[in-house]
Amino acid sequence: MSQEITQLLSGLHPLERKVLSTLKVRPILWDHELMQETGLDESRLSMALGWLMTKGVVKVADEKATTFVSITELGKKYREHGMPEKRILNDIQLGKKLTIKDLRERSDMDPSEVSTAIGNLRSKDHEIVRVGQGGLLELTGIPLPDSIEHALPLLLAMLASSSGPMNQLELLDESKHLLNDILEKKWKTRGVVRQHEKKSKRLALTDLGYELVKRLTSEVVSEEAVSQLTPELLKDGAWLGKSFRKYNIGLKPSRMATGRKHPYREFLDSVKTKLVSMGFEEMRGPLVESEFWNSDALFMPQFHPARDIHDVYFVDHPKSVRSLPEPHTSQVAKTHETGWKTGSRGWRYAFDIERAKRLVLRSQGTSVSARTLAASPRIPGKYFSIARCFRYDLVDATHAPDFFQVEGIALGETITFRTLLGLLKLFATEMAHATEVKYLPAYFPYTEPSVEMHVRHPSASGGLGWMELGGAGLFRPEVTHPLGVKVPVIAWGLGLDRMAMVALGIQDIRDLFSSDLDLIRTKRSRG
Repeated sequence: MSQEITQLLSGLHPLERKVLSTLKVRPILWDHELMQETGLDESRLSMALGWLMTKGVVKVADEKATTFVSITELGKKYREHGMPEKRILNDIQLGKKLTIKDLRERSDMDPSEVSTAIGNLRSKDHEIVRVGQGGLLELTGIPLPDSIEHALPLLLAMLASSSGPMNQLELLDESKHLLNDILEKKWKTRGVVRQHEKKSKRLALTDLGYELVKRLTSEVVSEEAVSQLTPELLKDGAWLGKSFRKYNIGLKPSRMATGRKHPYREFLDSVKTKLVSMGFEEMRGPLVESEFWNSDALFMPQFHPARDIHDVYFVDHPKSVRSLPEPHTSQVAKTHETGWKTGSRGWRYAFDIERAKRLVLRSQGTSVSARTLAASPRIPGKYFSIARCFRYDLVDATHAPDFFQVEGIALGETITFRTLLGLLKLFATEMAHATEVKYLPAYFPYTEPSVEMHVRHPSASGGLGWMELGGAGLFRPEVTHPLGVKVPVIAWGLGLDRMAMVALGIQDIRDLFSSDLDLIRTKRSRG
């Protein structure tokens, strides 16, 4: 032991000596405390601790995750000029005559900001503004939520004045509530703040470390100590009087980084393999789709808000397809207008064939299911698709403008809603490796009954909590009958990106497409 300690002492780097000198006085410290005591920056401290842990001198005694909050560039903009909702309300209160069209033409706001602001001001829970006579916006008398009126500006001011990210635990109670409830669940804020989780380590000396620091003298090792003899040192004799560190040939070699698939690609491949092994057949469809297959065939009325230009990407050239398939088009049109032979009354409007021909980027994988139903599928049968979809959305930890859905249908005389719930539970546990799953009632124009599936994200801090994976339900006769299918059909569309976040333990959807090599090399699906 004595000889081993002597060898360790002679080979210590100056950074290691600094760390050990501090731990000699205080044998157990959190890494941020150690950084403050030694005066080392994060990268140099991390490097020194890595060496000491490899040598078995220092160990991690405890670990905890801390959530930090910082203001984004957009948050700084709103801190200076005010939230779009507040600016719109101020203009109306000043007597300005505004319509939604006027707002979208404003030069001080992007169309996306206007769209989200209008959605917030006209939400079901707090209808602060309504459309009155002549399309003019009117105040309802309901004020902005107090959390947005007062707590959000205060939070943005605190974060803007901070020199760096703030520990979420140090925020005021109003700000904590805002982050945990309003910003994440109820109020669309477009990413004015950013949350990220950082793991802190509590470091302690090992038995070997205690023996080592007993013999560690207080002498300061010169920063001139060198680790290798260079031609320059030999040429002018500068090596004379230098202190050379001894090599420790017992250290483990550097890690060899071998090639591998991207973790998200591995996850997608595993999902496909599992579905095929369960007897599902793969179905495919185009990325550029007509509104007929993307919406009309799914009994979504042509006045549905999801078909607004701010939710769907329209193709500029060509704008439309030349023709649509018959007899499906006529039967779908009649179903929208009168209900056709489905037992429904339909939506009671004049169906526009030309609008149905317009081309969009596929916004939901359900369009692939509609095409499959119209192509005389096997009965009984079950089908799936890993479909890339596109919707206008602002990027944050759980949203992206393009995403993957695992879309599927199962059809047969004995298919029931209970069959669907069983499949959803299987998908959540086998593919996303979720341990907590719950179902909530939902509404979709093309399914009845409908359900949303939620899973709890395995975050150490519980920051993301429950996440919606997607919707599912039993296709309505208004969908299946015009496409030639008369048996029950269950359908689901689940967000593969969010499933991957759960399976890989990732807290930000953007990390699925990260070029961080360390993240790519270390992330693997749980289970």
